Parts: sequence; structure tokens; C-alpha cells
Amino acid sequence: MPHNSSTRKHGGDQSDGGGSAPKSQRSKAGRVVEDNEKKSSSKRLKDIEISVPIVYSTISFWLGKKANEYHSHKWTVYVRGATNEDLGVVIKRVVFTLHPSFSNPTRVVETPPFELSESGWGEFEIAISLHFHSDVCDKQLDLYHHLKLYPEDESGPQSTKKPVVMENYDEIVFFEPSESFFARVQNHPAVIVPRLPANFNLPPPGSIDNTNEKKRCDTKDHPLSQWFMNFSEADELLKLAAARQQVQAHIAKLRRQLNMLDGQPQQLKPTSAQ
Repeated sequence: MPHNSSTRKHGGDQSDGGGSAPKSQRSKAGRVVEDNEKKSSSKRLKDIEISVPIVYSTISFWLGKKANEYHSHKWTVYVRGATNEDLGVVIKRVVFTLHPSFSNPTRVVETPPFELSESGWGEFEIAISLHFHSDVCDKQLDLYHHLKLYPEDESGPQSTKKPVVMENYDEIVFFEPSESFFARVQNHPAVIVPRLPANFNLPPPGSIDNTNEKKRCDTKDHPLSQWFMNFSEADELLKLAAARQQVQAHIAKLRRQLNMLDGQPQQLKPTSAQ
């Protein structure tokens, strides 16, 4: 936060000691539900849901010799697709609300990639509001992310080359989507859609307001992409399998220790003097 902020928060429960520590919740955000009473020319697909995996994050760099009392770090807050695909097919704009000590703390980003960069010296919570295209959802989705500037292990010197990355994975689920929305994203790599019956006819994909189709809006070649985490079902299954093996090995070790104790003759306890 800028120089006129009053506090600096250290720590937090999402840390990595200076590298990348994702908070991979993999929780479907059922908070986004279209109002069925909304007046729309597009019909809705009953018993169908569309899932959009997203990552909302901050990445901060210590400025080193360029740091001063009021600007010790440069940081970026962003919302990206979990596979770095363009989210503009679903999200129309993102509103980032910074600490009130910033000049113009409410920042609106109308086009992807949805991000903004600032500099300061303090940590605070950033509110992130996602606004969707009219045929997607008429309600915004509010997220909150803690800006972390300092690594968990502060015993060593900070590095200007290794940032502190805090990434949160989530999935936005749209229940009973409109036909126009489904038709537009059914082949989009950023969106998970179910298969419809072969005899089901969808309307032609609609256009998106304020979107330049010729402009590349993914984050695959983003200058910060080397620090992005990879999120996939396969990775999660591998992590779960590894954790299960560790638990099973620990249980087997405890059983061996118990068996050894059970096999030892019980020693008589010395009686106390009368």
C-alpha cells in the first residue's frame, strides 16, 4: 500500500517461503447462479452445468536497491484461466478494489488479460469482482485475495529475482446456462461443458460485446507465466496418491512399533517404601 497507509500485515496462512504456493481449493463455486426469472431471448438448458476453472492471484517482486520507505515491492494481481486460456469469452470485466490509501482504489479492467500492477510496502486484502457477459450471468461474483509481499521464511535476504506468488484455484459453475452461452463456449478450451444429445440443435454462436476477436487474450506468453502454477486433474490425483502412500507408510511404522512393544516382557514397577 502507499506511504499513507497505517499498518503492514505479515504472515498469513498461504505462504511458500518466497516461491509459488498455490491454494488449490478445487471447490466449485456454486455462488454464480443465473436468475431464472431474468428476461432473455435465449432458452435455458435444463439439468446442464458449465464449469470455468480460474486462478486469481498476486505476484510480488522486492525492488532491492530501488526500494524505499514507501515503495518496497512491485506487485500484480490477476485473474487468469487455469490453463492460461482467454477468459474474455465468459468474463466481461473485472473490478479490483485496493486498499483505500491508494489513489483511485477501485480499478476496472475491461479487457483480458484481467490484471493490474502497483507498487507499495504493505500487505492487504484485495476484493476482486467478476462481471460476466449478458448471456452468461447477470450477477457478479466477488472474490477476496490477500496480497503477500514477504516470504514465510524471513530469516534470509529477499531476492529481486524470486517473487512471492500466491495463487488460488477455483471453478465457477453456471447452472442451466442459456443456449447462446453454451453454443459460444462448447468448443472453448477454457470452459468445461458436457455433451448434449446428438439430435439437439443449438443456435449459432453469438458475438461478445467489446471483444476484439483478432486480439490474442490468453496468458500463455505472459511475461510472468514462468511463475504460474499448473493446475490439472492429473496433478491433483498424483498428489493425492503420494499423500496416501505417506499415510500408509506412517501407519505401517506405527504398527511395527506397537507390535514391538506388545512383544516385550512387562517390567515390574518398583514398590514404594512403606
